[in-house]
Amino acid sequence: MDCVYTSLRRRPEVTPTPAGEVAEVLGILWAHATPKDGLEHISGSLDSDRVDLLLYFLSPDPNSPTAHGPLHRAAALLARGHQRSPTLQRRYLPPAGAPDPQTGDPRRAKA
Repeated sequence: MDCVYTSLRRRPEVTPTPAGEVAEVLGILWAHATPKDGLEHISGSLDSDRVDLLLYFLSPDPNSPTAHGPLHRAAALLARGHQRSPTLQRRYLPPAGAPDPQTGDPRRAKA
């Protein structure tokens, strides 16, 4: 099993909603996970400007030349969840390298 630590940064104009915010993020990510991701477990915690996440993945099959590592799978899951969830788009900045759906500018996501 592989573990990846990552975060979703809150948009500056959005205030934290401690009651249920982490559970909502986890639910959204589970809803957008695919069997190909190999996601086994997610945990999270709330900080003043972000939600910190620990994502646990099945280790990739070493005999599969197309198997992606855990960092790639975590980035793909975060990007997919953010692109498809109006709640994540409203509350959090896009993951690094993903286009910002509010501006359409991929450079905004790197800030």
